[in-house]
Amino acid sequence: MKNNSWILFIIFIIMIAPFYESYGQTSQQQDSFWDNVRYGGNLGLNFGNRFTNIVVAPQAIYQVSPQVGLGAGLNFSYIKQNFNDGFSPDFSSTLLGGSLIAIANPIEEIQLSMDLEYLNVNRNFEDPIFRDDNYWVPALFIGAGYRQQGFVIGARYDVLFNEGRSVFNNGIQPFVRVLF
Repeated sequence: MKNNSWILFIIFIIMIAPFYESYGQTSQQQDSFWDNVRYGGNLGLNFGNRFTNIVVAPQAIYQVSPQVGLGAGLNFSYIKQNFNDGFSPDFSSTLLGGSLIAIANPIEEIQLSMDLEYLNVNRNFEDPIFRDDNYWVPALFIGAGYRQQGFVIGARYDVLFNEGRSVFNNGIQPFVRVLF
């Protein structure tokens, strides 16, 4: 299963290669590496009745060309649920990991993406009847979104989705990506 992740990631890189534009060096100006790096990611806070969810996922993308970017990100998520209903145990979960990211903009308004994530899942139940769990899980998301400047809103699908191991309810996720 892990080899399939890398194979799909390599296929995606090959698919976006035609969008890559090479630039010759000019004597007037030469871009530095850091001029082509964009920063951003996701930040989320969700508070409700006996529920807390905090997400911090910074990303850095190197713009290989105006149409193609490659980068990496970190992922952190904390969830706490207090049921207090007598049936369900109180629950907390921490996700921590990283990701490799490839984005392509075939036209200015559309962004295609591939995110290979590897997360450590740590689930803790306050009721001894339920077993705590700590494991690693891969995810390979293929997505598309509408892009306006550095803001992208879209959906992505985890091709490695496993109902018993994945941290999400299903393989499809909406996303918002902001890059500066």
